[in-house]
Amino acid sequence: MNLKEQIELAVAQSFERLGVTDSPPVVKQAQRREFGHYQVNGVMGAAKTAKTNPRELATKVTEALDLPMAAKLEVAGPGFVNVHLDATSIAEQLDLLGNDVSLPSPEPRHFAVDYSAPNLMKEMHIGHLRTNAIGDSIVRVLEAVGHQVTRVNHVGDWGAQFGSLLAYLDQLHTTEISTELKDLEVFYQSASKLFKSDEAFAERARGYVVRLQSGDEQCMKLWRQFIEESIQHCQEVYKRLDISLTREDIHAESAYNDDLPIVVAELEQQGLIEESDGALCVFLDEFTGKEGNPLPAIVRKSDGGFPYMATDLAAVRYRAEKLRADTVLYVVGAPQQLHLKQVFAVAQAAGYLTDQEFRHLPFGSIMKSDGKPFKTRDGAEVKLIDVIDEAVARAHQLVKEKNPDLSEEKHRTIAEIVGVGAMKYAELSKNRGTDYIFDWDILLSFEGNTAPYLQYAYTRIQSIFRKAGVTPGDLRGKITLREPAELDLGVKLLQFPEAIETALEDYQMNILCNYLYELSGQFMSFYEHCHILKQTDQGIQQSRLRLAAMTANTLQQGLGFLGIKTVDRM
Repeated sequence: MNLKEQIELAVAQSFERLGVTDSPPVVKQAQRREFGHYQVNGVMGAAKTAKTNPRELATKVTEALDLPMAAKLEVAGPGFVNVHLDATSIAEQLDLLGNDVSLPSPEPRHFAVDYSAPNLMKEMHIGHLRTNAIGDSIVRVLEAVGHQVTRVNHVGDWGAQFGSLLAYLDQLHTTEISTELKDLEVFYQSASKLFKSDEAFAERARGYVVRLQSGDEQCMKLWRQFIEESIQHCQEVYKRLDISLTREDIHAESAYNDDLPIVVAELEQQGLIEESDGALCVFLDEFTGKEGNPLPAIVRKSDGGFPYMATDLAAVRYRAEKLRADTVLYVVGAPQQLHLKQVFAVAQAAGYLTDQEFRHLPFGSIMKSDGKPFKTRDGAEVKLIDVIDEAVARAHQLVKEKNPDLSEEKHRTIAEIVGVGAMKYAELSKNRGTDYIFDWDILLSFEGNTAPYLQYAYTRIQSIFRKAGVTPGDLRGKITLREPAELDLGVKLLQFPEAIETALEDYQMNILCNYLYELSGQFMSFYEHCHILKQTDQGIQQSRLRLAAMTANTLQQGLGFLGIKTVDRM
């Protein structure tokens, strides 16, 4: 049990001894140090249930509370109980960990996490940074605490855009593709313009879609080449960003092609299908338009084609019945909120879902410092690979200024880690549901809640070990917490599993980021008030070195959960 759980159990037992039932203990970390380390807020609700005075009940709770790890309990305000933790008890719990970090151990479940999901035929743009960073960090944390996780990359590899591209290549009188993705993207953009302006071209493009859907050999050959070129680009971006997705994680839109008519037939068997203007639709009472008219979930268009609704229903069916995942998370932008609500509701009505949890984790947009969408001057999407290159170039300059004596090879290696880490942390340190401003000066700063600040805190600890001439893994001294700064650092270290659990409650990785930032600040305060290298008492020095080692391990593991690497020197 973590610290919070230990206190909750003790409070619940004291409630029971006092005859207070059906009232949760409600324990929170104290917001201000003068209020202790934890605060019991549940007495207020318990007093209301028991129809008694909250302060009087709080006093009785402190008297009945069996909590050896509390140095002091005090009643505050209208009925709060402040818990000040005991240094000896905290030191004992730290000693039990060795130099490792503690992680929560929930009951294992099977998660499927749908993230990244780029549309092929285009280079990934800056907006893809969010789904990749958020999704990959959630996956890493879920696996770390013992869950089975299936990564799902639902790439867009099918649709009318491929018909347009094939028609355009036909117009160029070429059937050989030996170009890079960026060239194919230029072709695709030209094809899209022609599709909108030239009806004859649009008709040829639709004909190519039919040929593609019917498995025409030449069309399929070109399509596979397009897809291969696009996937290679994706994997290169994943490698640069240290995203754990592989080719084996791809389950593309085209994988469901054979299932689409089956899904529609099953919906018809359930009596859910209605025809509207030649299209087959599902109407559910909870979905209406602005004027209160029923909002259709179109599963087959009037021309016989299948829209995203059908594909996404087939994906739900597969994930529930074949993957047999307990929880499926969709790390997809906020604009898809209504669409996914409809998908899940139709899937529920069709009987595809029973006791599984299908959940959309929406995220906001990336904005420029002027509050406008992050685009180029001509309104085009900013390519993700270009942003990565710029982040690394800017980090390279900072690293050279900070440590000019390192070799150029070292500078480049560190710059890649710092630049990429700064980009990902800028994403993860914000509430995923909100828009945020992408500001180079902020995200690459060595001050504040940024990746460079946390990475620098880690390197400072490594510098301490080098100066002390010790290897962290060899430290064996007993931990003692004599000073307030030592106790507070020890408590913060033991709160790591709480941060993980809280982050997973709503899959908000900014909670983990905030914890790591607070831990770094707590260590800096400890380092300022408690001498390590100048300490002459060997026992005290060993204890403080162990606290430093545990801090470094926690920072490294926490950043690792975010997909961010550490460096020994900056």
